[in-house]
Amino acid sequence: MTSGKMVAVYGVYGHTGRFVVAQLRDRGFVPMLVGRDAEKLQALAASHPGLEARPASVDDPASLDRALAGAAAVINCAGPFVNTAAPVIEAALRAGIPYVDVAAEIEANVDTFAHFSDRARAAGTVVVPAMAFYGGLGDLLATAAMGDWTSADEAHIAYGLSNWHPTKGTRAAGTVSGERRNGRHIRYANGKLEYHNDTRPTLEWAFPGPMGTRSVLGEFTMADAVTIPHHLSIPKVHSYMTTEAARDLSNPDTPAPTAVDEQGRSSQTFLVDVVVRSGNAERRAVASGQDIYAVSAPLAVEAVARILTGRTRTVGVASAGEIFDAPDFLRALAPHVSVEVCQ
Repeated sequence: MTSGKMVAVYGVYGHTGRFVVAQLRDRGFVPMLVGRDAEKLQALAASHPGLEARPASVDDPASLDRALAGAAAVINCAGPFVNTAAPVIEAALRAGIPYVDVAAEIEANVDTFAHFSDRARAAGTVVVPAMAFYGGLGDLLATAAMGDWTSADEAHIAYGLSNWHPTKGTRAAGTVSGERRNGRHIRYANGKLEYHNDTRPTLEWAFPGPMGTRSVLGEFTMADAVTIPHHLSIPKVHSYMTTEAARDLSNPDTPAPTAVDEQGRSSQTFLVDVVVRSGNAERRAVASGQDIYAVSAPLAVEAVARILTGRTRTVGVASAGEIFDAPDFLRALAPHVSVEVCQ
């Protein structure tokens, strides 16, 4: 049983953090409000009577230890994750609790796998990075599409976003990633991540109806390029983004998302089309829903619920499709996400 268990949420007053708090409460957990800004924490706590606010800084390990005391797990929603992931994972390891984050930053996820796999495995605990729209969802879809295949030649992840109004956190993370890459693009090919200065191609992608064929920007590599090949034998992972959404993201004047319903979701809709190919054979999995930030909350919270009830396949640092039963996990996301797997 998970009802009543306390789950610390770091970066709780951010855009995604607020969705995570709501989802935790809906699932019967008790969120612990954790973040760097004590004033913002108190303001959020005032709107959630009974929830405890615990200030903590990634530069102060003792404060993180105090913040995680009594927690059954921690969900990190505070980007840029290249700055927050390692300190919060360290604190989780000291506390002996599982860690989940919603990092879309490729470099941060690479660092998590590289630096913590052995330690987390030795400690017998679980660390799941990128358990969000980017990284987690694509990985679950690719794993479900693979089915009984043990390998594939390539995976394609096409993001059909109606628009993309990036949050302040998304922009900050993008700036940090761009600096680490020296402005270069990144792709997963030949079994590894490759940095390059090639111009991204504009292509046509035949999304399932009702979206249909749309213009997409190729080589729009996201966290799936880390999560999928970590456990699936696929030497090429290609990603695509609808051109309208890519333009929104690149435009510094695009405003942040605006709530249009009582859940705080924006009007943005998405369709994620994942195709895996082996020789002449092709398998597909498709997910659709509303608001990429809002949907990251049920992904992260479902992960925590499964970890705390022992519905996992491994320990250590793991991708979503590696540690969870992908088809079952995807079914559990209803009504937040509609999924169809075609094998």
